[in-house]
Amino acid sequence: MTPRSLSGSVSAIRDAQWMTPARARAYCRILLAITTLGIIARIALSRGGIDLYGKPIGSDFISFWTASQIALSGAPADVYDVSTHWAAQRALFDGAPLNYTAFFYPPVFLLVCLPLAVLPYAWSLACWLGATGCFYWRAMRDLAGQPTMALPILAFPAVYWNAMYGQNGFLTAALFGNAVLALETRPIAAGICFGCLAYKPHLAVMVPLGLMAGRQWKTLLVTATTAVALCAVSYMVFGAATWQAFLSETSLAKLTLEQNLVGNEKMQSIFAAVRLLGGSMSAAYALHTTVALIVASALIYLCRSLPIGHGVGAAMATATLLASPFLLGYDLLLLAIPMVWIVREAARTGYLPWEKPMLAMAFLLPLLSTTFADRLHVPLAPPVIMLLFVAVFRRAIRANRVSSVQQPAAWLTRTEAA
Repeated sequence: MTPRSLSGSVSAIRDAQWMTPARARAYCRILLAITTLGIIARIALSRGGIDLYGKPIGSDFISFWTASQIALSGAPADVYDVSTHWAAQRALFDGAPLNYTAFFYPPVFLLVCLPLAVLPYAWSLACWLGATGCFYWRAMRDLAGQPTMALPILAFPAVYWNAMYGQNGFLTAALFGNAVLALETRPIAAGICFGCLAYKPHLAVMVPLGLMAGRQWKTLLVTATTAVALCAVSYMVFGAATWQAFLSETSLAKLTLEQNLVGNEKMQSIFAAVRLLGGSMSAAYALHTTVALIVASALIYLCRSLPIGHGVGAAMATATLLASPFLLGYDLLLLAIPMVWIVREAARTGYLPWEKPMLAMAFLLPLLSTTFADRLHVPLAPPVIMLLFVAVFRRAIRANRVSSVQQPAAWLTRTEAA
């Protein structure tokens, strides 16, 4: 290969001019059609709610539904008793070869789950995914600010995985997305949305840091107040014994991570990547902590340097995914926030070099990461998420510089006109 042809190949990848909006929409239509048909086929071929692989439809939702069933029976603390919770799961799908699906969430999430068992399992799953899915859709649609983004938002492969497992990724992404939307002009609304993430605190770990660095004291206060209020309500509804049982179970969550009980190939974190590659426990913790500190430092710099807005919020969402050691495929729905923001900014100012291929990698990550990790022992998620964080950081800095240059020009124009 000649230097000229090599340069042309690099340019083709860097700028990706061949990836036009029309082609992107066409690929998204194909992907959405395939995943939709896959879900329909899985449901159609199931028997008694059990698919061809012997797993329940919405296999993780079984944890939420049985937690509701146990809590409604008057013994909410038993949700955190593995033997009781597992017995309820086996009774729901009697005879199916189930693996235990844990409930590691604080009692705040039990408030959300409480009404689920009022309906039969299948109807409850449909309502859960329908309600949280609409919440996610509206948040991402509003963040995108352009109707052409509707198709990519729905075709994002993390949507498929969350629906297949019946998980709460829609709810997490919607709360985070609405908080990002409200950051600049509605600090109280932003704080309420951030505070509601108390049900899954490891996916909000970078939020207080970003708010403090950005001196968003009102939003930070409302976030803390909302989180404490939700904890207090759950304490009053479920009692002290339930909170004690949850705190006692935290050691099981740590054991699940360290003893590979879920599967390092399913995890998307730096910690899991090191373990997948044969690294020791101490090496996994050390590298994960190092990267988290670097990302936290970059986030602090960004929040201190830039006015609060969607770009800072997108950086917080991406940084959160790099900070949490317990991260699964459906949690990658949070990637929709930085991707949507970058596309929205690019529609105004044009794409920066390498942004298009970066977005393509991040978009396809939920589709490829587990397969690559399981069959090839190649952890894709950490480097791709890190590159996306760099892309968000670069664009946020650039957008602020452009804004700083444009504002004086507009002021001079108004002065001259006067």
